[in-house]
Amino acid sequence: MSYNYSYTFPALRGLQAGQIYYVAMCPLKLLPKLFLFDEAEVPPELRAQRTLNAARIPEIARYMVHNRRDYAFSAITVSIDGEVEFEPVAGEDIGKLVISMTARFIINDGQHRRAAIEMALAEQPDLADETIAVVFYLDAGLKRSQQLFADLNKHAIRPTKSIGILYDYRDPLSCLVRDLIDRIPLFKDFTEKEKTTISNRSTKLFTMSGIYQATGALLGKDKGDPIRPAEADMARSFWSELANVIPEWGQVLTRQASSAELRRDYVHAHSVTLHAMGLAGRDLLQLHPSDWQQRIKGLRQLDWSRSNTHLWEGRAMSGGQMSKARQNVQLTANLIKTYLGLPLLPDAARLEDGFFAGAAAGS
Repeated sequence: MSYNYSYTFPALRGLQAGQIYYVAMCPLKLLPKLFLFDEAEVPPELRAQRTLNAARIPEIARYMVHNRRDYAFSAITVSIDGEVEFEPVAGEDIGKLVISMTARFIINDGQHRRAAIEMALAEQPDLADETIAVVFYLDAGLKRSQQLFADLNKHAIRPTKSIGILYDYRDPLSCLVRDLIDRIPLFKDFTEKEKTTISNRSTKLFTMSGIYQATGALLGKDKGDPIRPAEADMARSFWSELANVIPEWGQVLTRQASSAELRRDYVHAHSVTLHAMGLAGRDLLQLHPSDWQQRIKGLRQLDWSRSNTHLWEGRAMSGGQMSKARQNVQLTANLIKTYLGLPLLPDAARLEDGFFAGAAAGS
């Protein structure tokens, strides 16, 4: 078989489920030209893939541009609807994949990567000769392409937030959280580093994602924001001091109480309250930079018991269950700020007024 006009890729030939497929390296500069994405308004049942989520593309492109020396992309998966010939050059399965230029390519997995690479090339043209792996399947019609898309994505499970933080060395906040867990005894021994929830029988008290969120609130930092050494030192000081202030946390550290008992009996053993402590701590550090260690001791007098529903229902709890909803986090932070003698900002004060108005209406 031969074609007047064709694309030729050095490729490997493989076999899966009785079907031939090919793996090739494609220069990035050719990717946007060869594998076009049809963004026309076509009903889902007539498409072989999802529509592009435009918001994801700049984020992926930035990742690529900002990490020129160590970015990594998995292979793009493409179905070929057209004539194909494989010419072995070394054994039976190493050779050249020759594809007619009249063939149609359907991206089964990787359309966001393709679009992001196109965007990154516009900013960094010298990326053009780098390559990405492409897995080619021979198209057997729309149903086969749709099934291929479903099969490729049904087993793709996003890593938990905690393990994402554990393995992320680009994000300064992730790096700080790992350092906090290493240095602060309470965090070191009682942090769940893989899951975002803690089972009833677990010996862990906090999740890595919970510490991340609370520390971000404490420093006013989001993912990717730079963190100065002085801010990292402040975070270490704050959580270390707080660990000395909460009596029950100390009991867990000395094995006088179990993590499970604290989760059952106290609101301070849950992410909603840890996050709220971070929010309140931010105001405390800003308003009282010289005497915050003394002021934070006021939290020793706060009744953290879940049984004290008069104090915590509607704040850290909703219907008797702990709630991580944004409003619950803020209302919990409001209460902590009150005990620390801190003023409420206008938005927090309005939320507090609404909370009391609702409580009065329900009584």
